[in-house]
Amino acid sequence: MAQYRSRTEKRRSEKKGKRSLLKKVFFIFIGVSVAGTVTVTAVAASMIGNAPELNEEELKFAEGATIYDMNDNELGRLQGSENRSYRDIDDMPEHLKNAFIAVEDYRFYEHSGIDLYRIGGAIASNITDGFGSEGASTITQQLVKQAFLSADQSMERKVQEQWLALQMERQYSKDEILEMYLNSSYFDSSAWGVGESAIRYFNKEDLNELTVADAAVLAAIPRRPSYYNPQNNPEEAEQRRDMIISMMEEQALISGDEAAEAMAVNIEDQLDYTPPENIAYQSIIDQVMEEVENINGIESTDMYAAGFDIYTTIDPEAQETAQDVIQSDEYISQYPDNDEFQVGFSLLDTETGAIRAMVGNREETEEERGLNYATSTSGQPGSTVKPILDYGPAIEELGWYTGETIDDEPHEYSDGTSIRNYGGNYSGEVSMREALVRSLNIPAVKAIQEVGLDDAQSFAESLGLGLGFDQDITEGYALGGFDEGISSMDMAGANAAFGNEGTYNEPYSVRKVEFRDGREMENSPESEQVMYESTAYMMSDMLKDVVSDGSGTGQRANIEGLPLAGKTGTSNFTQEELGNYDVPDGGVPDVWFNGYTTDYTAAVWTGFGGGRDSGYLIGEEQNIAQDIFRIIMTNVHEGEETEDFSRPNSICETDGELYRCGEPPAQATEEADEEGTDEETPEAPDEEGIEEEELEEEEDDEEGTEPETPDEEGTEEEEPEEDVEEEDEDEEDEEDEEDEEDEEDEEDEEDEEDEEEEEDEEDEEDEEEEEDEEDEEDEEDEEDEEDEEEENVDVEDDE
Repeated sequence: MAQYRSRTEKRRSEKKGKRSLLKKVFFIFIGVSVAGTVTVTAVAASMIGNAPELNEEELKFAEGATIYDMNDNELGRLQGSENRSYRDIDDMPEHLKNAFIAVEDYRFYEHSGIDLYRIGGAIASNITDGFGSEGASTITQQLVKQAFLSADQSMERKVQEQWLALQMERQYSKDEILEMYLNSSYFDSSAWGVGESAIRYFNKEDLNELTVADAAVLAAIPRRPSYYNPQNNPEEAEQRRDMIISMMEEQALISGDEAAEAMAVNIEDQLDYTPPENIAYQSIIDQVMEEVENINGIESTDMYAAGFDIYTTIDPEAQETAQDVIQSDEYISQYPDNDEFQVGFSLLDTETGAIRAMVGNREETEEERGLNYATSTSGQPGSTVKPILDYGPAIEELGWYTGETIDDEPHEYSDGTSIRNYGGNYSGEVSMREALVRSLNIPAVKAIQEVGLDDAQSFAESLGLGLGFDQDITEGYALGGFDEGISSMDMAGANAAFGNEGTYNEPYSVRKVEFRDGREMENSPESEQVMYESTAYMMSDMLKDVVSDGSGTGQRANIEGLPLAGKTGTSNFTQEELGNYDVPDGGVPDVWFNGYTTDYTAAVWTGFGGGRDSGYLIGEEQNIAQDIFRIIMTNVHEGEETEDFSRPNSICETDGELYRCGEPPAQATEEADEEGTDEETPEAPDEEGIEEEELEEEEDDEEGTEPETPDEEGTEEEEPEEDVEEEDEDEEDEEDEEDEEDEEDEEDEEDEEDEEEEEDEEDEEDEEEEEDEEDEEDEEDEEDEEDEEEENVDVEDDE
């Protein structure tokens, strides 16, 4: 231990030691900081060294995406210089520039390319509100990453982005940067830059004609172009427009009166849409870009100028055929002479859900339309929804079989509203198959009432129709009376699940995206087994009769030799609409046909784009949907060996009707009993998702156990003919039945003849010793007994 001469010396020594330790810590910190700085600087320098050089040509005309078909051949380009109308900054009104500055970078004229103040705010916001709640990219940063960088969310790209932004601010003025930004942004519908988009959405060549409301609409689009497209999604675009107007007012870029006036404008009145000149594939392009926007890892603000390649599922030959059939009068002669008439057509690969062709509208040369009716909600689906909301759930949830008996009689909704069939007739007892083939309304409503609205809605939502229900469904949905319309793509996706053994695949058009740096991003659409294979097969078997049976409503869509299932659908005008719109008898607003094979599924909507008061279909016009379906499906199946729907092992048959083997209807049980043996049980089903209870029942069948008869909730049991005859027997025959049961037990032990034995012998079938002594009356009784014995055996087996 150190010896100190005084306390003062000790204190000095301790202070010296502490100073020495602090110096060491300080120098270590400095060393680490310097080393860290050097390392970070070296890494940053390396990243910066790999950054591309600024190029004014690329800044003004950044490279857009190239779209390829299913064969990897070029289908089209997302943009090109011919689609641009480059405008000088001096040609842009102040409120147009201010709209973009307000929403994208309100400190644009204050920062040097990187907004440190905004970065701090974004960090705080991301901590409090979650990562990604607020971005920090300036207009300058957005411009350089659109022009030069990939959509890769790496640290290297971010460092390069910030470095290039600083360099750009040194080389170009603020107005030059804003000019390049406003001319390179994408505004959907093949419109690049504010010049082209002003023409596209407002038909205004002169930018000075744009109002504050117009400017706010344009500023709303680049964040998510397909989502905020005012032509396709006016409500969403109007909400974002009003938010931007409010921001402009808050930042004192416009007055309160100007803001109020701009927000008072109805966005649909504001628009004067003018589609691009070459729109052969516009519906496809819109769908492709919407899907790309939703792929995780791609920022919508980056994607439109990042120069990537998009590989799609589109079959160019099918697409060309669909466009020729729908856009011309060459194949169909009865198109209405009404500019508002429209078509929404979707063609899918049944097994995968891949979109093979899509036509979103029928465009006349004089007045072209831009709305994609294949993907947007069109008209009410009418009876095409019956397999999805009524009979499909009844088979799945209640175990109904195709011969299920339903009474077609006067009936009401639960609220007391009367229901009627088309034509006002009733057919009495009909099978589910007949009700579907003839498209009867009352049996369909009874089915959804038996299933329950919750289970019916869940079944439909599992088939991708959830977006069509803004709220809980009502019983009126059973007949297609939706509050909102539904798209042909959604209907095609739902029907494809029936043709794909119960597996639903979300429709998709994008296979993968390949970036300029060689990186690839695969698209993985959802796929799920949503119903029993037996449900899908029974539905397909019934829907085949819709097109092939003499009483089917879809005979016109039938294709000879092709195993095809389908369903018609027609919506109706209300009594009030019939009077207000001057619609003649038989006129309807919407007609559908949806159908599928094991190869392809197609959904066709025909109606009017201007609303229910803009036209009606009558006479031969109501067959257009079936004609479009038949012509296109004939073409795409040409040369194909299309297989029929595969019958699963879990399906059994009785008298031409199908049922799930574990849940036989009463009719099937009786037929098995008449044959004197249990019905042969098929091999265990190979369908996925089938309940264990069903499998256990089938195992019991293999051991010789009679399948359990379903309860009344599952099927309506038809009373067997034998039971009817049994009720007509007189009391004497009923005694004979009881005696016969005793006779079978004691037959070998009886040796003596007494009065009681004589009564029993009247009913014996096998007592040949007493036959000669019986009188004619006894002989008649014995003949009755022989018939009755077979019935007794069946009754015992049933018990």
